[in-house]
Amino acid sequence: MSSQEPSKVTGQFHSVKGTAVETIGDMAGLKSWSQSGKEEHAKGEGEYNAAQAKGYAEGVSDRVAGYKDSVVGAVTGDKAQQTTGNIKNEKGQTQQEINKPT
Repeated sequence: MSSQEPSKVTGQFHSVKGTAVETIGDMAGLKSWSQSGKEEHAKGEGEYNAAQAKGYAEGVSDRVAGYKDSVVGAVTGDKAQQTTGNIKNEKGQTQQEINKPT
């Protein structure tokens, strides 16, 4: 993995690439390729899972903050704050659904 934020796209790419390298290594009898492929696949899966967990946690945070803003807006009569809170809450819910652990 890189020193950057985890990425589902990058993780998936390395997972698939690792599987391909492992398969070629197995078919050609090249143990170093097989091992390298297994390692890249595992790292790719790890990065994908880390990105998924991060996205889910961000969704939880957005839902909580959105709910708070919605309630405060409703109590104070600030319709703009209430609407903004509802939108943020829905965004968080969507983000959670997209990143739900499998």
